[in-house]
Amino acid sequence: MADLPSWFVSIVAAIYPGFNPPPAHVYDGYIEGEFTYAAAATAGRIEGIGVTEGDQVGKGALLFALESKQAAAALRAAQAQLAQAEATLDNLSTGSREAEIAVTRASLDQARVAEDIATTRLERGQALLARGATTQAGVDDLQAAVDEAQAAVAQLEAQLTVSELPARDAERRAAEAAVAAAQAQVDLARSDLDDRQVYAPVTGQVEKVFYEIGEVAGAGTPVVAILPPDQMTALFFVPEAERADLSPGGIVEISCEGCPPDLTAKITRLASDPQYTPPILYTSDQRGRLVYRVEAEVVDPEGVLPGQPVTVDARAAVQE
Repeated sequence: MADLPSWFVSIVAAIYPGFNPPPAHVYDGYIEGEFTYAAAATAGRIEGIGVTEGDQVGKGALLFALESKQAAAALRAAQAQLAQAEATLDNLSTGSREAEIAVTRASLDQARVAEDIATTRLERGQALLARGATTQAGVDDLQAAVDEAQAAVAQLEAQLTVSELPARDAERRAAEAAVAAAQAQVDLARSDLDDRQVYAPVTGQVEKVFYEIGEVAGAGTPVVAILPPDQMTALFFVPEAERADLSPGGIVEISCEGCPPDLTAKITRLASDPQYTPPILYTSDQRGRLVYRVEAEVVDPEGVLPGQPVTVDARAAVQE
């Protein structure tokens, strides 16, 4: 087990005659909260905010709402298109002229191009979601757009078949495809309207509200930060010579001013890259100044606050 470097002990002892170096595997650290950020899937002007900083909220509580007049109008328009498609399905007609067939073919080509574009956007959205650069709601909207484009292609293909081979059964299939396309548009519009209201994804305390009513929030931009009561991490730094003595899964003891007794944390991560304390010229006899960041999830963090200084006793977690 490595003690503090002799040069450090000598300097501190000269300044503070009563200084006693801490034992090995006892470190200073602090608590960091793991915040959950609530954001809207689409951009919009904030119409209402249902929480204030310091509030305790339960999962599913309304946090804020964006203006929804335009989204509500889009939903009504989509519902009207659905009603029209359903009426067409009930009132079938037969026969088409050559000019009408040409128009249908041109519309089909255009719909296929729109389907290709929608599919490409969905693939990009899924790649961004895998990297955490977008939201699931955004990808769901892209998927709905693909579904709508595919339904439109199916509708026009069926219409073309009906035009070229007038038959009541084919005509009905085209009308059914039109209903499916209109229903997809309704689902997309309803999803956009629902996304205008954002609810708490977790239970916790509202730590920060970043916007005010009337301001415009971008898509995916955090509006409210929530601190769940069980998401606290102890951060501390260990010397290079002692890093190998610790491993993920080890239990460390934590003490601080006002903390509950018998507070423990489970080591979840040991950094692989070192840091310096303070900047120095790196030489072989000064490696004692290298430290590694360690993260430990607090087992029962009730009464622990973010930013709180702590003392971490890792002696019980030292590998035998």
